[in-house]
Amino acid sequence: MSASSSREVFSSLDDYIVEKRKRSLRGRYYFGLIFFFINLLAWFVRDYAQPFLSNSLHYLKACGIGGQDCFHTLGVLRVSLGCYIFFTIMFVSTVETRKLYEGRNSWHCGWWAFKFILLLLSFALSFFLPSQIVQIYEQGHCTYVAGEIARVGAGIFLLLQLVSVIHFITWWNKFWTPHEEIKNSCSVGLAISTIFHGASLCGVVWMYTSYASRASCSLNIFFITWTAILLAVIIAVSLHSKVNRGLLSSGIMALYIVFLCWTAIRSEPIIIRCSSTNQDKANHDWITIIGFLIAIFAIVLATFSTGIDSKCFQFRKDDAKEEDDIPYKYGFFHLVFSLGAMYFAMLFISWDLNNSPTKWSIDVGWLSTWVKVMNEWFAASFYLWMLISPVVRQNKVTNNNESVQQTPAHSTMV
Repeated sequence: MSASSSREVFSSLDDYIVEKRKRSLRGRYYFGLIFFFINLLAWFVRDYAQPFLSNSLHYLKACGIGGQDCFHTLGVLRVSLGCYIFFTIMFVSTVETRKLYEGRNSWHCGWWAFKFILLLLSFALSFFLPSQIVQIYEQGHCTYVAGEIARVGAGIFLLLQLVSVIHFITWWNKFWTPHEEIKNSCSVGLAISTIFHGASLCGVVWMYTSYASRASCSLNIFFITWTAILLAVIIAVSLHSKVNRGLLSSGIMALYIVFLCWTAIRSEPIIIRCSSTNQDKANHDWITIIGFLIAIFAIVLATFSTGIDSKCFQFRKDDAKEEDDIPYKYGFFHLVFSLGAMYFAMLFISWDLNNSPTKWSIDVGWLSTWVKVMNEWFAASFYLWMLISPVVRQNKVTNNNESVQQTPAHSTMV
């Protein structure tokens, strides 16, 4: 084979790999769009599909007077179940895919018409399953097997999302760590950390003035005050001489914790929420709709960003990546989307399996509030342990070395 023909072969092979990689990267956006439209379907079923489905699918009626009270919840859970079935099938069929030339890579990146049929079959299965499989009754109240499983899956999704956020904070902190060849990185990192800490402090003050301006708002005062205490503890631990992790990572985490506190307060029932702002009904309706749409985009973005961030969940370092390796872990990607299906179900029903949510609402209710508060506290605790654990391990190693050194000396004296 001549040199020119060899170059042509290698060039065509490189073009093949590049095209496969582009298709793989495009595929994740297609799945993101599918997940987005499924969220819209869940909203439509919850808020507007009751008259049609209650007349055609009588077994969906669950509880309450006339058997209608839990219909909205059941509709969302069945859409979530269909989404879960679809992405679980994708997970099983693509897990352990490693190379771009594998057949499973073509299945992940293509066959969209067949996938659409598979998605429809998944929804058909979820809606035509007998109610006994999806729900059980207990003392006249609705307790859903699918709902309880979805709660667990949504909790796992929140944990994965937290690990992804911590991984991003660590990467961001290393990115702005001063290097000798980048003289301005130190000043830029200091400026960014100042902005984050200032924003978190302003956020705490703003929440006090907006949601805790009256003494009767004792619960909000507790939430915000405890958040301020967590911020102080995080900063103090980060600046401790033995930890010495700097202000940048703690600033990002502080702002994230303030954000979680704000979303928890915003999830309180509107009739109880201690808000100092008074809006007319028209403006409030528009704000509710805009907030609803933003929340859907946030659900999709959180699921998508966590799904493509498989590196932070690897417990061992893989070998150097080759050109024909897949750009992200397909199995993990679909696993996160299957858990995201459970997560959006809990948000649409506000984590409450026994009461129907109001129209244009996402994640509003006391259960939603406490889930977010617990998520905030767990995030702060997890980050603090991440700061302290290296020091604890180092102390254990030092103590073990000292005990080993003292043992021979004691034997010599004897």
